[in-house]
Amino acid sequence: MKPADLDLLVGVSTPAVHPGGGRAVVSVTHPSLSADATVGQLWTIPLTGHAAPKLLTRGFRDTAPAFSPDGRLLAFLRAEPKRPPQLHVVDAAGGEPVAVTDRKLGVSEFAWAPDGRTLAFVSLVPEQGRYGTVEGIDPNGEPARRIDTLKYQANGLGYINDRRAHVFTVAVPDVWSAPTPAPVPHPHGLSDPAPAVAEPRQLTDGSFDDGSISFSPDGTRIAFVSARHEGRDHDLRSNVFVVPVDGGEPRDLTGAHGSYSIVEARFGDGGALFFTAQDVGESGRDFVARNAALYVIDAEGDAPRRLTDPETVDFTESAITPHGDDAVLLQDRSRGALVLTRIDAAGESRRLTDATTVVGGAGVAGETIVVSFADARTAGDVALVDGDGLRRLTDLSAPLRAHGIVEPSELTVTGRDGYPVHGWVLVPEGEGPHPVLLNIHGGPFASYTGALFDEAQVYVAAGYAVVMSNPRGSAGYGQEHGRVIRQRMGTVDLTDVLDFLDGAIAQTPGLEADRVGIMGGSYGGYLTAWTIAHDHRFAAAIVERGFLDPDAFVGTSDIGSFFGDEYTGTDPELMRSQSPQAVVDQVRTPTLVLHSSADLRCPLGQAERYYAALKRRGVETELVIFPGEDHELSRSGRPRHRQERFDIILDWWARHLPSAANHR
Repeated sequence: MKPADLDLLVGVSTPAVHPGGGRAVVSVTHPSLSADATVGQLWTIPLTGHAAPKLLTRGFRDTAPAFSPDGRLLAFLRAEPKRPPQLHVVDAAGGEPVAVTDRKLGVSEFAWAPDGRTLAFVSLVPEQGRYGTVEGIDPNGEPARRIDTLKYQANGLGYINDRRAHVFTVAVPDVWSAPTPAPVPHPHGLSDPAPAVAEPRQLTDGSFDDGSISFSPDGTRIAFVSARHEGRDHDLRSNVFVVPVDGGEPRDLTGAHGSYSIVEARFGDGGALFFTAQDVGESGRDFVARNAALYVIDAEGDAPRRLTDPETVDFTESAITPHGDDAVLLQDRSRGALVLTRIDAAGESRRLTDATTVVGGAGVAGETIVVSFADARTAGDVALVDGDGLRRLTDLSAPLRAHGIVEPSELTVTGRDGYPVHGWVLVPEGEGPHPVLLNIHGGPFASYTGALFDEAQVYVAAGYAVVMSNPRGSAGYGQEHGRVIRQRMGTVDLTDVLDFLDGAIAQTPGLEADRVGIMGGSYGGYLTAWTIAHDHRFAAAIVERGFLDPDAFVGTSDIGSFFGDEYTGTDPELMRSQSPQAVVDQVRTPTLVLHSSADLRCPLGQAERYYAALKRRGVETELVIFPGEDHELSRSGRPRHRQERFDIILDWWARHLPSAANHR
């Protein structure tokens, strides 16, 4: 894969399965270099017979399809260029979509009422005078913001106190009626143009963000997740609420029963309310390496019951999909896979997919289960779950494979203290020897997988062997594996990545032990910067969007009020003992520092201070700043910036660690 092949990198949504079970609809998106945006449409996929998938819509970016309960309509989100997504519905057989909303800041999620006549949705409500609510007032002309909370920004969004997310309901339009033409003005000027969409009803309000909505099976209530308690500015707790669809005060169902940070809530088909949550402890902030467990509330007013052990399963990256009256489907994050798992209200569980596939989402109709997934040969495809595992229905990454894909080899290395370190190695074609790039993932409570990964594919196509592991601190190996680096960052995580590197070089033919580079983003940027201060074997390094100075993180990052406190502690000497900025004077490795101007997760100042310290000490270094991008540049930034980023990275390696395919 070359940087110019980004257009071929597809993403596939959670499938919407028609109630009749005969077909599924998914959104297929991809970065478009020509449009410099992510684009996509809806596709319909037959589940029986031999018919090929067929394009269903032709919007700029159509996503999140969902059939109405009777299967006659399909709802989805449509975004036009440089405009936020709006809710639309279309005849499920095809036709012209009808807009349901025209929200100033768009719609983020929606849900069908059981009777199919109403849709609930979540939308940001802008404060009057801001965000284009008054024509002619641009952001620089808005009133001053008066802030009295610790949490007031979010990466990828910006300020949040003046645009809260709330729950609305709206009637479903009649897609089969003739459109009403817009009236022309009368000479007397008294007539108003007809509204383009129906006026929605707002069900929640206040200085809170509400989301993860789900209708009760009888259609009388909507469940949602929110942090509405008094101490929400100082902890990570959130709770599940229900609000009547005809209006009323939301009722908290979980706050009295535990210290939860809720991931998602969903009514089951039988009326029980399932939710996934991390237990954040007595402080409400103990989030480090806390796996999300599944809970159920059997009836409103009952205390939640925990159905799974958070030490052995993790539903942090999972969506909840009802499956029958008393069961749900979820994805267990395990050893670099997302394993589709069925769990019933008694806590009985059954795995439905293998231990290597990354299941992105599941759709259900009766006993029919359809999933989106990724593996070593695809960035995204659709499959039917049957007794033998997955039956693939699409092959959306075939064009990308035609341009060259290398499948990773799984490897476990025994570290210096006897601990097993799990990961993958990708080796370029040819005998070699090949220079090596040690890649370190972000998080730290995240993980690499064995699925097709654009970063690794670009580097291996450029002639580099790619080594990537899940050291202690990573997700998918139990809470103890993740929590061991709490207030001990840069200890066993450092030795784990180095031991895996040494083991990979020793066990994999064709790797050059004395020609190695190191790179990583976010926490990976942290561990890269920490490593090159303590180990000088590397030809060069790339530190991207890094967490580099714990002390300066507080008050500047959108997670600065808690992340550093929990991961590096609050004692100044303890923080300094884990700070790359504090040991920057030990760095001798040529270092490229990559960052984005609008990164609110790891703010630009983290990179600027680190770069300045390297420069002042005479280390060969370069600072690259991408305008308008946030922390997610490498995953969802503007496609041309993503391509430019790859070009800059490969240029850096051509200069400091040339390969047969990448040199000056």
